Amino acid sequence: MAARTVIDPQVIVSHEFPQWSFTYSERDVSLYALGIGACLNDPVDDKELKYVYHRDVQPIEVLPTFAAIFPSQILSLMANSPGLEFDSHLLLHGKQDIEIYKPFPSSCCILNKAAIVGVHDKGKAALIEIEILCYEKESGVLLCRNLMTLYLRGAGGFSNSSQPYSYSKYPPSDKAVAAPKIPRTKPFAVYEECTQPSQALVYRLSGDYNPLHSDPTVAEIAGFSRPILHGLCSLGFAVRAIIKTICGGDHNMIKNISGRFLLHVFPGETLITEMWIEGGVRVMYETRVKERGGAAVVAGSVLLSQLKASL
Repeated sequence: MAARTVIDPQVIVSHEFPQWSFTYSERDVSLYALGIGACLNDPVDDKELKYVYHRDVQPIEVLPTFAAIFPSQILSLMANSPGLEFDSHLLLHGKQDIEIYKPFPSSCCILNKAAIVGVHDKGKAALIEIEILCYEKESGVLLCRNLMTLYLRGAGGFSNSSQPYSYSKYPPSDKAVAAPKIPRTKPFAVYEECTQPSQALVYRLSGDYNPLHSDPTVAEIAGFSRPILHGLCSLGFAVRAIIKTICGGDHNMIKNISGRFLLHVFPGETLITEMWIEGGVRVMYETRVKERGGAAVVAGSVLLSQLKASL
């Protein structure tokens, strides 16, 4: 039986989450990089070996999408939040935005401060936006900002008036969750890479142990023929493609990442990421699955500090 769904928007918006810490080491950084495909096809790739191996005294470098791992505890905190009772099996991760302010240390203790910044009644679903500010705990320096958009299926219809309830700290919210306008012109660059059949089993070791990505019985109950890849893993593959092809391997060029999750990926499928440059420093991208007729699985944009002079 599905869990009871209760949405009280006023209580949700006013709720204060407890702060919590997330500590990681070079081992975690390296494991995450392997989980999103670093050095997958070439174990000595000069653009990616730095994410999994520290040569001489150089520390391991950290991929920008690693930021999405920092607030991994937020879903368990949500489950215990007043005014927000829902069936976790009906939760969909709709969108992830990451804004990067400082390069990430190779090992660090992160202090997370979370707040619900958007609640919207979509009829059959509730849309919840959660902002997580991630600080280096020792220095107090703000490293990045995560903004997660979650869809709670079956949790809509909680409005007390004829006008559907909608609150956002950063209006207008609907533009933030709308499908990105991907150009239909010839892409500036295309990058193709095959995920491994065990990709989800490696990625889950970075902290997302949802059995949907490892247990065939759970996957079948959810309507899939086998376990699926984590959406954030697909996003990691897409951003890696941009770093390799547009940034020339320089991950520090990445300032902002936006990704909207469109469809699942089965581990072992081939991902094709198409990229377009807009406005000089913005890369629009769309990642498709080769084996399923080019179905789009994740799309969005990446803001760069600058473009390589050679492009």
